[in-house]
Amino acid sequence: MENPDPLAAQPPDATDQAVNGELESLSRQLSEYEIKLGEMRETVLRERAELDNQRKRLQRDLEQARRFANEKLLADLLPVLDNLERGLAAEGSDPSALRNGVELTLRELNRVAQSSGLKAVGAVGEPFDPEQHQAMAMVEAQGVVSGGIAAVMQKGYVLNGRLLRPALVSVVK
Repeated sequence: MENPDPLAAQPPDATDQAVNGELESLSRQLSEYEIKLGEMRETVLRERAELDNQRKRLQRDLEQARRFANEKLLADLLPVLDNLERGLAAEGSDPSALRNGVELTLRELNRVAQSSGLKAVGAVGEPFDPEQHQAMAMVEAQGVVSGGIAAVMQKGYVLNGRLLRPALVSVVK
């Protein structure tokens, strides 16, 4: 009967050398794989750190965007504030001059609001729209179509297509 193990047929010295040779080969492979494993661990740690830094950077940018989102709008409102302060500082002015100043300030404020995407809704004569108007009363009125707006108690506003506040209106029966 033949022994299938080729090392068993060899003399003990040859067997020891073959085992030692294979052991050295396996030791080299093991050390190569340990080096590769160390490199991969280092790469993973670097990637994790990079992702963490990126997440923190995005969080910081988002916080900055939230804090300064209204910067342009507020910068546009500064002339309106200046005009209101000038109007309050004027003493002994006649009422018509004060009224003209308030009207100019209101026009400036409306210009700023419109340039920021704000639009007023709810005008007399418009058809009633429950998406944009809130009916406060039903009235009879001449010259206005049934279901139309007879009076506006408070303007409504839409910002870039999204309703901010519905208009409070009286609707014709």
